[in-house]
Amino acid sequence: MELIHLLRIYSRTRGRIGARDVHHSMHSIRSHGTTVARNHKHNWSVLLLLVIIEIILNFIHPFYRFVGKDMMSDLKYPLKDNTVPLWTVPMYAVLLPIIVFILFYIWRRSVYDLHHSILGLLSAVLITAVLTDSIKNAVGRPRPDFFWRCFPDGKDFYDQFGNVVCHGETNEIREGHKSFPSGHASWSFAGLGFLSLYLAGKLKAFDRRGQVAKLCIVLLPLLVATLVGVSRVDDYWHHWQDVFAGGLLGLVVATICYLQFFPPPYHTNGWGPYAHFDHTDETRSTPFPVPPVNDIEMHVTQSQAARTSELVIEPSDHNSSSTLNDVEAGRM
Repeated sequence: MELIHLLRIYSRTRGRIGARDVHHSMHSIRSHGTTVARNHKHNWSVLLLLVIIEIILNFIHPFYRFVGKDMMSDLKYPLKDNTVPLWTVPMYAVLLPIIVFILFYIWRRSVYDLHHSILGLLSAVLITAVLTDSIKNAVGRPRPDFFWRCFPDGKDFYDQFGNVVCHGETNEIREGHKSFPSGHASWSFAGLGFLSLYLAGKLKAFDRRGQVAKLCIVLLPLLVATLVGVSRVDDYWHHWQDVFAGGLLGLVVATICYLQFFPPPYHTNGWGPYAHFDHTDETRSTPFPVPPVNDIEMHVTQSQAARTSELVIEPSDHNSSSTLNDVEAGRM
């Protein structure tokens, strides 16, 4: 019986060491980053395709919707600059979340979390961008400041059918037909909405403990996205319906993309991606051998050692069964 006790101590120690090794070494960028990226190369190829499609959409001429004189009353708002410039959108909607992902990687050391969070974020933003610009080009809704884009000198002119005959700059007129939906709003809610879901999972905001501070942190990105949307109405670049539709589109796509890689934030395992738990389960279920003792061949899985500290004892042949019975009966 003392022999069995010693073997259990050995398996318990070996299992704990193995569990620590899995956590600290097998989830790092150095040891596993290349493999993870290679396994998802098809996903990165799809993202590259989305980038190409998005570039093409920006060169496609939008639909020039009929704009009559009686419609101009809602399209005579002043032509203003953007409160939130276009170049800043990727900064706060993409770069900022990635910085947060990197900080959590430094804390957790999980390459699966870092890779899948970046992949999910880029998927959400690019899919949203393609959908937004496709709808923009198809709808061709005039912006609230369309009058001054079409007639910069204030002198309006219409054809025999009552449609506008613009004499402004071509790019301004073209941009004036891209009101619905709001790209600023859709991009903001796609990137910051994904970040909000990510923070909710990492902070365990829905752990039933009622911590208001966590909710404030989770809702902060959504507040920023909302303020960006409001600025689009204040700048007279969009109607409120454009902003509402763009924000809803971005948030829905962000949620779908997030759930592709992570459990829902309210889930018990909501703090990590599916791949992290799948890899951990596979590693823990891999047996490692214990040196034979008195012709008894033993195998211990890391999960068994770490959770129950029990041995799985398997006889190496038919003759070893009697030896095992002697051990259990206390005759050895």
